[in-house]
Amino acid sequence: MKFELYHVDAFTDRLFTGNHAGVCLLESWPDDDTMRAIAAENGVSETAFLMPQADGFAIRWFTPTVEVALCGHATLASAFVLFNYRGWAREQVRFVSRQSGELRVGRRGELMVLDFPARPPRPQAEPAGLAAALGCAPQAVLGSAEDMLVVLVDEQQVRELQPDFAALAAFDCRGVIVTARGGQCDFVSRFFAPRLGVAEDPVTGSAHCVLTPYWAGLLGRKELHARQLSARGGELFCTDAGERVLIAGRAVLYLQGRAAW
Repeated sequence: MKFELYHVDAFTDRLFTGNHAGVCLLESWPDDDTMRAIAAENGVSETAFLMPQADGFAIRWFTPTVEVALCGHATLASAFVLFNYRGWAREQVRFVSRQSGELRVGRRGELMVLDFPARPPRPQAEPAGLAAALGCAPQAVLGSAEDMLVVLVDEQQVRELQPDFAALAAFDCRGVIVTARGGQCDFVSRFFAPRLGVAEDPVTGSAHCVLTPYWAGLLGRKELHARQLSARGGELFCTDAGERVLIAGRAVLYLQGRAAW
């Protein structure tokens, strides 16, 4: 089988920053082991696999080790490819996922805008060992559909964090989001998912399904500017829309080719 393959840097306007996503355009579904192998071969945090449907695309996402229920940056990268390199002329792309339902991505100038489900966090007890795993004491700990949200004192503490990834992998959640109020933006974050084979994700769109309703409620505003403080870094523009969140960002193409197995 042959397929079109793209590598895109998402949530950035500069190459070699943001989050590097693979996008595979398929004519038929491979088996799950093959998709995992392709994602591992791509060597990026997530690869999106797309299959055409009558009015859009079915989408699945794989890390180098597992399938995930929702991935923002690879969905944004997929829409970027369709709009800019595959002649998609409509104002929105409709994606249908197995575990997160219908997702839409539109255009607003240079921005791709994800329309994703909101995942408001809820208070939870701090798990034993969390402070030791992070190397600092959380101000607050909340739970969500898949992730743990940890609020820290300030942006500097988020930036300087050096967690114990093996210890974080022991917690029963997809990943750990750490966040604080930002100096040059509304809020900052980092995202650690060692259980998925991703020690630190460079920019995590799906984490902002949790972060957006949290910070919108705390700051009393619907429109929010966010930065993710990984080594590559990324920028997101978020809107709290009740049961949905809009997450906007830019993208740039790194590679276009044809792969086969």
